[in-house]
Amino acid sequence: MRVTTKGQVTIPKEIRDRLGIEPGSEVEFVERDSAVFLEKRDAPTQQENKTFEEWAASVAGTFDSMGMDGKAYIDWLRGPRDDLDSR
Repeated sequence: MRVTTKGQVTIPKEIRDRLGIEPGSEVEFVERDSAVFLEKRDAPTQQENKTFEEWAASVAGTFDSMGMDGKAYIDWLRGPRDDLDSR
């Protein structure tokens, strides 16, 4: 199997059919030792979505941006650009 210039591989039809992998299915590449495995991921359940939503609601409004707008905060987070000449 070849990897395309975009880093893509084609999952053989027999495997897609056996695992029920269809367009839009979630999969994950897992590295173990010197091998890579493809694992099908199930869609999040309603309970998992609810748990995330509950967590998101519990932390809403707790972030302090120190008065910065989004761009200023990202610039602060990234830090100074050492790769640019100081002119």
